Amino acid sequence: MSDFDLVVSGKVVLTDRIIDGGYVAVRDGKISAIGVGKAPAGKQSYDFGDSLVMPGAIDSQTHSRSQKDQEDFVWSTRSAAAGGVTTIIDMPYDDDGKLICTAERFKEKADGAAEQARVDFALFGTVHPNDGAKHIPAIVEAGAAAFKFSTFGTHPDRFPRIPPHTMYECFAEIAKHDLMAGVHNENDEAVRAYVNKVKEEGRTDYLSHGLSRPPITETLAIAEVYELAAATGVSAHIVHCSLARGYELSANYRGQGFDTTIEACIHYLTLDEETSVRTLHGKAKVNPPIRPRAQVEALWKHLAQGNITVVSTDHVSWSEDRKNLSNMLENSSGAPGLEVLYALLLKGLEDRGLSLTWAAKLLAANPAKLFRLDHIKGALELGKDADITVLKASSYRYDPSASGHNVISWSPYEGMQLPYKVEATFLRGEQVFDGAKKVAAPGTGKFLRPRAKTKTKELAHV
Repeated sequence: MSDFDLVVSGKVVLTDRIIDGGYVAVRDGKISAIGVGKAPAGKQSYDFGDSLVMPGAIDSQTHSRSQKDQEDFVWSTRSAAAGGVTTIIDMPYDDDGKLICTAERFKEKADGAAEQARVDFALFGTVHPNDGAKHIPAIVEAGAAAFKFSTFGTHPDRFPRIPPHTMYECFAEIAKHDLMAGVHNENDEAVRAYVNKVKEEGRTDYLSHGLSRPPITETLAIAEVYELAAATGVSAHIVHCSLARGYELSANYRGQGFDTTIEACIHYLTLDEETSVRTLHGKAKVNPPIRPRAQVEALWKHLAQGNITVVSTDHVSWSEDRKNLSNMLENSSGAPGLEVLYALLLKGLEDRGLSLTWAAKLLAANPAKLFRLDHIKGALELGKDADITVLKASSYRYDPSASGHNVISWSPYEGMQLPYKVEATFLRGEQVFDGAKKVAAPGTGKFLRPRAKTKTKELAHV
């Protein structure tokens, strides 16, 4: 009898190839064998036929606590498990009056989240503009996987703008620890000027949000971030980019030898201004805004060229009353996406004739490296955590209220025809979702610390 604890068979998708009739074997929560043909015996064996056997996704950007007493990790990680996401990286801007800008607050969040999480998680730290870099070493010691900054001030205490001189100081300190600095990319002065202009014109329609944050507000901020990175040697990451020009800038700096990376949220690859924003109004309001369809298709070209580092959700589950206001500018920014991240990306890849191996890179291998978790996560690879997502080819219209795995019943992707359903999710070799109603209990997920300092920073850009 085999001593494998788990054997999963199906169409195994790696970062460089697809193995038809393949299998993944697990021992002690780690991947112990990958092969093709007759699978070995295991204490638990699942033959999923022609279904895709993918690495568990790592969502690079979630906001589990953006609305107090709303979602929290008990729900965000439930949606994650149901969507084949086995690790989430949560942002530091919680709606409880506690910006995650000290080691004490970081530890408090990590401990609280561990009690609720159904999948594994890592955390961003940040700084308060009045503190500068002084708390960064202690937050690193507490286990931060990265640091987050914003060039735009959403709120002076909960989501503050970090001015360039302070960001320079912080970047220089973070570089010493070989962690990544991620930045929300909107120029504060320009956005405020354009917002005032739109308000003075009395515009409240679906186009008003895009007009209040035109492309130049985004690219100015990206250039600032990458120049600060070039001056400090930090690994600099743009956490969401809606414009082809942003990916060109990232590739240009990378070509000059700087460690510059960039992220495409799934909504920028899926939704467009002409159709989605026009019909969904506030439910399609995100920052930076959803752009016209021409930009969406340009982003897919950058994906195919290897210029996108990771794909994420920027997940936040606002209550519906904060997304259905008639004045577009008054709606909260952000949308949920954890339950359909994998399905949406696979749909986009298939629609454009691109290999499904891109999903293994953009949702697993690259985010693992970006957050220095690649010693344990990110690939169907010997010795890595057995985080496995199985997706079955099954065309269906997405209904966010049907599964019971979301704290809210709305989604900007509601009614969209999707080609794959998550059939099973495994975390460290244990099933955390059965494809229907069963999900892991709170406390199943673990808090993840990044690997020790190293200078190995290359990501899977090809």
